Amino acid sequence: MVQPFPSDLVFTVRTKEPELISPAKSTPHEVKLLPNRDNQDALCIQIPFIHLHHPKPSIAGKDPVTVIKEALAQTLVFYYPFAGRLKEGEGRKLMVECNREGVIFIEADANITLQEFGDDLHPPFPYFQDLLYSPPGLDKILHCPILLILVSYILLSN
Repeated sequence: MVQPFPSDLVFTVRTKEPELISPAKSTPHEVKLLPNRDNQDALCIQIPFIHLHHPKPSIAGKDPVTVIKEALAQTLVFYYPFAGRLKEGEGRKLMVECNREGVIFIEADANITLQEFGDDLHPPFPYFQDLLYSPPGLDKILHCPILLILVSYILLSN
């Protein structure tokens, strides 16, 4: 039987200053035109999501934030357009300027445990917006980082 989400939870999420993570190695500086299907106004939106991970024994003793930032920088070498910025060309045609400016990375922690959320963390998750953070000015699509990653510490148990 699925337990309902507790409705009276009060918790705080503290965020550190956002930082830019760029590809770990040099990448091409080029412009990539997006296909026409990606130029529809209805598709020019930000899509937030939460992905929960349990600690892995393979990184025991390592700082998870450092591991994630290093892995992200290595990954951006191969997926370098994510480190660029969306631009608008002639006829409002969208393009990605692959300029290595980086993706936004934010570290946070919450003073709550996963158990306090209840047994089943499934959509619709009522605390979704409480766990997210977007720095001011990033609600636009153009000239902003394409990707924002927020890593938040939520304890598994007390």
